[in-house]
This record gives sequence, structure tokens and C-alpha cells, in this order.
Amino acid sequence: MRGGELVLGTFALSLATFMNVLDTSIANVSIPAIAGDMGVSPAQGTWVITSFAVANAISVPLTGWLTKRFGQVRLFTASVLLFVLASWLCGLASNLGLLITFRVFQGFVAGPMIPLSQTLLLASYPRAKAGVALAMWSMTVLIAPVAGPLLGGWITDNISWSWIFYINIPVGLAAAALTWSIYRNRDPGGARVPLDWVGLGLLIVAVGTLQIMVDKGKELDWFASREITVLAIVSTVSFLFLIAWELTESHPIVDLSLFARRNFTAATLALAIAYGLFFGNVVLLPLWLQQFMGYTATWAGLATAPVGILALLLSPWVGKNVARIDPRRLATLAFIGFAGVLWMRSQFNTQADFRTILIPTLLQGGAMAFFFIPLQAIVFSGLPPDRVPSAAGLSNFARITAGAVGTSLFTTLWDSRAALHHAQLAETINQGNSAAMQTLAQLQSRGLSREQALASVNQLLDQQAYTMGVTDLFLLSAVVFLFLIAIIWVARPKLGGVAAGGGEH
Repeated sequence: MRGGELVLGTFALSLATFMNVLDTSIANVSIPAIAGDMGVSPAQGTWVITSFAVANAISVPLTGWLTKRFGQVRLFTASVLLFVLASWLCGLASNLGLLITFRVFQGFVAGPMIPLSQTLLLASYPRAKAGVALAMWSMTVLIAPVAGPLLGGWITDNISWSWIFYINIPVGLAAAALTWSIYRNRDPGGARVPLDWVGLGLLIVAVGTLQIMVDKGKELDWFASREITVLAIVSTVSFLFLIAWELTESHPIVDLSLFARRNFTAATLALAIAYGLFFGNVVLLPLWLQQFMGYTATWAGLATAPVGILALLLSPWVGKNVARIDPRRLATLAFIGFAGVLWMRSQFNTQADFRTILIPTLLQGGAMAFFFIPLQAIVFSGLPPDRVPSAAGLSNFARITAGAVGTSLFTTLWDSRAALHHAQLAETINQGNSAAMQTLAQLQSRGLSREQALASVNQLLDQQAYTMGVTDLFLLSAVVFLFLIAIIWVARPKLGGVAAGGGEH
């Protein structure tokens, strides 16, 4: 493709990707409002995020079969239109059960959108400019987290959380219309191919039970609960059967043979773990700001949105040079950057002002620019073009699943660490602590009863405990990011080898 057609095609594909990623980040700052409106806890409210991610993860590996069956352009356009329908239904949901049901539908139909947007974009550009194509794609993934918290916060505070879903309708219709008008003549159409029903069933059971286990683990006291134990066993056995089945199936739903390639395995593993850490922290920060630092949804959005500024400025340079500079070096910079940002956040306390919270957010954008593009370049390095859709689907499946599990694990660990810190702090409130006794006396002198004074002190302890809990997780994430550097150097990418063919293993 050339000229105006290439520009419009890139814009249409990017618009759909933007809408998809936006729907993940836009809900983050709205969770407290959704939970409050529906009479559930914020922890239960995070199911709005994880239900979408799990359904998305399950449907992503179907992209290869669906593409063969219906054709790339037909499938992409249908996926976008069904996403619009699901968004409308999410906005109409009157209770958490319905909202989660519609989010599952939305996540499922969204599955093919991101892998196909990558595939169509790479096919639109000459092979030598594959890095530029990936940069264009990645920039939309980076813009969405900027717009998401700002839009989500403003809409939640000033209109209604339902509108975080309704805004997808005009965006999706425009993306579908543009894509169909530009790409429809390039679609070879579909063919009848068998569907690996056994593999699909095992995938749904394995991922679904894993997510339910992680979501409900804290509530049911983990493995003290028979339900959690059963879920863990079912998930493990399903994954083992899935691996055995897919390695012998002639038309596998998940092409596990890609893991025989060193580049794909190392980059996908690093991408999945890093995204799980990244997304877990992305969800935690606005929750902490709103629940314990007194931020509104709008201000939480303002505190988290500038993450995209440096990302937007640096991404074009990274995309232009990823074929010239070893992508392992660029990814190493990303991991060091994330570790540094999370270390800065681990120093937060209850006195942290807006500027203190904003600085790491700004710096994180630089790390993001060096994150997606080099890792995607390594994922596709040495792959023949006909395997790019399967590689895009499988790597995105790993990334999305890790993001969903990371969200649940981080919220569970946060509660666990906060409970530990609260117990330790509460032990200091006794007759031997003169400062604590003086505080209680001052509160009672203002007309509070002893019970009310103790409740006020308990609120302060909660704020301190949850702040200490969230900083513990920031520090842990920083350490894990440094360990990921070793994984990425296992890869042996060829410079300029993005989807360029070759026999790397």
C-alpha cells in the first residue's frame, strides 16, 4: 500500500486497536464508582477488568482458525462491529452479574482485533519498514493508557460510568467502515477448515478456572478452601492435557510448535511476565489514590495519564531504529526504566503530594516506548510471513492472560500485605504508647466517644497499612523487572529480522 491509502489504512487499524486497549485502561479509575453503584466491594469490582481480559485471552488463539475460515478483513470488521454491540450492552447493564456477562462477550469478540491489526499492518508496509509499522501500532497501544484514565475519570465524575462504554460506539463504527472500504479487496476470503474443539474446550477450562481461582482465592482463604483446591487441580490438569493434545493435533487451536523457537519463547515469556507486573501496578495505583489518598476519579486519571507523553515522543525513534539496534539492548533499557520507576513509587508515603506521584508516571512513559516495540520485534524475528498471525495470536494470548492474572494477584497480595501491616501497627496502640494515648485524648476532647476516637485512629492505620502494602508490591515488581533482563538475553534476534523469514530455532 502507498500514499493516502496507506495512511488511512494505518489510521483505521490503529483506531480499532486504540478502542480495544482503551476499554481496558478506561475502567481502572471507574472501578470504585461502578462497585459503589452496584453495591459490591472494589475487589469484586475488579472482575469488570479481569472478566474482559480472560475472555479476550481465550479468544485470541482462535484468531488463526477464524482467519482461515472467514478471511482476515471480514473477521476484523466483524470483530469491531460486535465489540461496538457489546459496549452498548455493557453501558446498559443494571447489575454486576449482567455487566460481567457483557464484558465476557466484549472480551471474546475483541480477541482477533489486536493480532489481526498487527498482521494487516505488517502486510501493508514493505518488509524493510516492519519496525516502523510496529512503532505505529505500538503508539496506539501507548496513547490509549493516556486517554483511558483521563476520559474514564472525567466521564465517571461528570456524567456516568456507563458512558465509558458508550464512547466506543462512534469510534468502532468509524474504524469498521474505514477498514472495510480500504482492505475488502485484499481479502482472499475464507475456506472450510476443521476446528480443534477439544483444544478449545481445554483452553476455556484451563484459563477460566485459573482466573476464578485467583479472583476468589483471598475471599475463600486460598487452599484452606476445597473449592480453590479443586479449581487449581482442574486448571493444572487441563493445561497439561492441552499441551499434550495440541502437540499431536494436526490443526491445533494453539500452535505450540512456535515455542521451539528461541526468540519467540524468550520474548513471549518476558513480555507476559512484564505485562502482568505492569498491568497489576496500573490497576493498583488509581485504587490506592482513590481509596486511601482522597483522590477523585478525575484526579486519579490526571495522576496516571501522563504515562504516555514520553512514550509518544520516543516510540517513533525506537520503531525507526529497532532494525538497526539490537532489540535486546532496547528491551533492557525498558526493564531498567520500569525497575527505577517502581523503586521511586516504593518510596511513597501518606504525605506524597501530586507532584511526587506524577514524576514516576512521566518517566514510566520512556520505559514503555522501549518495551512493546523491541519485544514484538524479537517475537517475530526469523518467522516466515505465514506464521506471523499464529505468533501474534499466541504472544498476545500469553500477554493478556498474564495481565488478567496479574491484576487479581496484585489486588489479593495488596490486601494481604495491608492486613499484616495493620496488625503490626495496631499492636503499637496500647497504654505504653504515649503518642497514641495523646492522640486518643485529643480526639475525645473534641467531643468524640472513645469508640469513635478508636475508629478514627483505625482509619489512619488503614491508610498507613494499605500505603505500606502498595509500596511493598512496587518494590517487589522493581526487583522482578531486573531479573527479566536475563530472560531477554537468551534470545538471538537477527537485526532487521522482523517477520523476515529464516530458520532460527
